[in-house]
Amino acid sequence: MSQTLIETEPSAARKVMRSLLTRYSLILIWILMILVLMLLVPGNVSPIAALRAVLGQQTPLIFLGLGVVITMAVGEFDLSFASIFGISAVAVPALVVFNGWSYPMAVVGAIVIALICGALNAWLVVKVNISSVVVTLGTASVAGGIAYWLSRETTVSGLDPQLGVIAIGRFLDLPLLFWYGLILSIIVAYIMSGTPLGRNMLFVGSNRAVASLAGISVSRIRVGAYLASALLAGLAGVILSTGLGGFNPGTAATNLMPTFAAVFLGTVAIVPGRFNPLGMLIAAYFLLTGVFGLQLLGLSGWVTQVFYGVALVAAVTISTLLQRRIKS
Repeated sequence: MSQTLIETEPSAARKVMRSLLTRYSLILIWILMILVLMLLVPGNVSPIAALRAVLGQQTPLIFLGLGVVITMAVGEFDLSFASIFGISAVAVPALVVFNGWSYPMAVVGAIVIALICGALNAWLVVKVNISSVVVTLGTASVAGGIAYWLSRETTVSGLDPQLGVIAIGRFLDLPLLFWYGLILSIIVAYIMSGTPLGRNMLFVGSNRAVASLAGISVSRIRVGAYLASALLAGLAGVILSTGLGGFNPGTAATNLMPTFAAVFLGTVAIVPGRFNPLGMLIAAYFLLTGVFGLQLLGLSGWVTQVFYGVALVAAVTISTLLQRRIKS
């Protein structure tokens, strides 16, 4: 009997260690990446200063990633989030500078535009039953075109610099945009893991037919996912353009690849095999650390695009293998 206990205890310990390594391996690799960069980068670079520089980047990646996590969790696919972000970011300065709107009204207008795009996606995909790839790709093109029209095909600027504190104001030496993303990630993680709504979302994403038989309003969950994604993209656009004082619509599409890379890479962390907000948060800053390191090494431009492309392919491959392993 005692020998059996001795044999089972190491086995249980190995399972716990394997689970911890699976959940937090990305964090360990992230730490290793920082150490390697410290050795490669010429000069003395403080790890605290480097980490603060990464976390302090003015990026909408977390907001956009949360939107994609929500849609992917319910089994939907959205290619329009970057363009919705772009049109919302352009709308605020364009409505203020070119049309004389007050800043609060311009913010409301930008959010309404984002929600209209999300509602269009939801109606065509859920109600009309058109492929989500086709619909969201079309919405992205329309939103991108309207963004250029609103901006008069130029970089729109001219917002009151004092408004910039909304995004670039600092708390604990980090910009407020970072804290917004962190708080939103925690809120979305709680909703998806600790509420009936979150469990219904995962149920719908795994099997719509069974979810419908269980009494879950599948259509409502899917529509809500598209609206939530559009709202987060709209908020990201409003906050970022306010912090910058303006926006160039041509830069919106550059967020597409990094966001997908962060979302898929996030499936290897915290909750392996699932799209989850906290995993996406860790993955996003893991990727930003890599890009930051490349810049410190004097590498940018095409190298950054290659880095994100390789990260996306690797993340999708690992995510697929994990999901197959979990199902088997």
